[in-house]
Amino acid sequence: MVRPAVRVLFAVPPPVLWGLVAGWWTPRGPGAVGPALVSIGVSLAVGLAAGWLSRSRWAMVAAPVAYAVAVELARIRLRGPSVDRPHLSGFGVVVLLTGRGVHGMLSLLPLLVGAAYGAGIARRSVGGDGRGKVLRWAGRGAVGVLAAVLVLVTVGVAVPARTDRIPGGIAELATVTTAGRDLGLLIRGVEPAAPVLLVVPGPPGGSEIGSVRRHLADLERHFVVATWDRAGAPKSWSAFPPAPTLDGEVADLVAVAEHLRRRFGRDRVHLLAHSGGTIPGLLAVQRRPELFASYVGVGQVVSLREADISQHTDTVAWARRTGRADLADRMSAQGPPPYQDIWAYEPLLTNEPAAFDFDRSGNSEGVGGVVENLGAPEYTLLEKAHLLPGFIDGWDTLYPRLQGLDFRAEVRRLDVPTYLVDGEHEVPGRLRLLDQWYAQLQAPRKEHVVIPGAGHRSLFQRPGPFVELMTRVRAETEGVPR
Repeated sequence: MVRPAVRVLFAVPPPVLWGLVAGWWTPRGPGAVGPALVSIGVSLAVGLAAGWLSRSRWAMVAAPVAYAVAVELARIRLRGPSVDRPHLSGFGVVVLLTGRGVHGMLSLLPLLVGAAYGAGIARRSVGGDGRGKVLRWAGRGAVGVLAAVLVLVTVGVAVPARTDRIPGGIAELATVTTAGRDLGLLIRGVEPAAPVLLVVPGPPGGSEIGSVRRHLADLERHFVVATWDRAGAPKSWSAFPPAPTLDGEVADLVAVAEHLRRRFGRDRVHLLAHSGGTIPGLLAVQRRPELFASYVGVGQVVSLREADISQHTDTVAWARRTGRADLADRMSAQGPPPYQDIWAYEPLLTNEPAAFDFDRSGNSEGVGGVVENLGAPEYTLLEKAHLLPGFIDGWDTLYPRLQGLDFRAEVRRLDVPTYLVDGEHEVPGRLRLLDQWYAQLQAPRKEHVVIPGAGHRSLFQRPGPFVELMTRVRAETEGVPR
């Protein structure tokens, strides 16, 4: 007869095998409804098997631990805060909860529940579990609570994303497949024959679907608006490559533009890029001008290195001026950018809203930025949880590689009408660089528009003036074939 302590080892092989498969299949965790439900279902079945084979309550520990170790080994080749060792900082806690924490709810929780029920079934089949009535009912109650939580999690992730219909128009969540990867889009427009506008969000792994829906719905009356989630963003979660590159980002953008041209029968599409999205946006326009009717860069990047150095200097000065001596000393000791990972950039990112604050009275979007727009039904519950991990992983893996870019030297001419947009309260160092680049830029038409009362996210903060600008862009480029 097999000793009980040895039988616990029977709980290990099934979750190890499942962990290796899951780590290969969804290395950063499931990103869509289908994979999430599969993860819950398979994990529950594997947990039942582990509990039944071991006939031991210790399977509730052994199965999740074995699975977690196997997943970590399977994805050891990846880089990014959501898969690296945990980091004790604000961003680190957020990415731990929304990365490994969410993955655990979709796999470790059903493994634990399944193991509990599997062990209970097996032990009853051979004559009981040997515990007293009080302990037995207490254990059943605890497992019942966990099972109820699992049901709630399953129902939550099962609710699909949706977008409101537009009678006579187009409103859909779409996917573009390129290089074997799926990139997500939201496409909406009142008139399907209108010019197509491709919207590129800011950071690598970034998404602005919620922001566009909440603040820029009026654009749908003038364009077919296609809002793209960059690789690693919620709707392109599975498309995150092991080693992101700028050329890969540009290739993704070009693939999406070409898809839209074919889908809607246009020769060219309009391109609207914001912040970090202006890097692949500008390069795509430079390399493939025949694809684009116009280029609109909002918060245009010119040189990340110089802009960040200037922002570091201004942030340290603000911290000293406002009595934040600890922050000022820490940033001064760290020295100016560039840095090698997002943890070093975290003080710049988290303090930017306060260091460059302004009166937001009348603005459509507040200081919370993209996080304020998570209520959009176009995001599933799981996609909302993935919004920040996608941004943090994307920033960490790609941003440090872009420090040598300087568009003053690399992009002196564009062959499409070019409109550059900034908020009045944009970070000063960025504005200075934009002015230098703009002065030398050659284009068939160029214009620099400053929106009063707005900051870096001017298109979402002051949507009225921005939509007026975009209607003018459409009118002024009507002669360009569409």
